[in-house]
Amino acid sequence: MNQQIQRAAVSMPANIAGGYRRGSRKEYLQFLSVARGSLMELETHLLISERPHFSPRDSVMQVLSLTDEIGRMLNALIRKLREGVG
Repeated sequence: MNQQIQRAAVSMPANIAGGYRRGSRKEYLQFLSVARGSLMELETHLLISERPHFSPRDSVMQVLSLTDEIGRMLNALIRKLREGVG
């Protein structure tokens, strides 16, 4: 489970950076969409890890709070790029 969490956590910023370097807004949006999928995957793994004997609930809730904040920022960036701003 930890490897899956780590893979999803690393995939998200890697896709944001990779998309930014592509140079086209369309490709950047595509990579941001993949990053959002990785964020959802991370949240799912965290929720599963919360089950008994995996991860303490308090720790999972703290990280989920951060993923929620990152998700809002990512959605705002996607929205701005789709509107043609930025």
